[in-house]
Amino acid sequence: MLKFDFSVLTKDGQKVESVVISALDQEGAERKLRQMYRYCEILRCTPKDEEGGGGKIGPATSVEDILTLISK
Repeated sequence: MLKFDFSVLTKDGQKVESVVISALDQEGAERKLRQMYRYCEILRCTPKDEEGGGGKIGPATSVEDILTLISK
């Protein structure tokens, strides 16, 4: 799962910084955000790198790992 960092403006006009949501994609993260903050305005959305650097978004999976999971 990816993490997305949101900055939103609530319907009451209050600014909320750094709401981090895990989801498979940005659309899913926005859907979860709108369940928590109805009628909010999204000011900023940035994907977060879980490893803290390196530019990789998801974990690398080898063919051997996949075959091991299938055989179990």
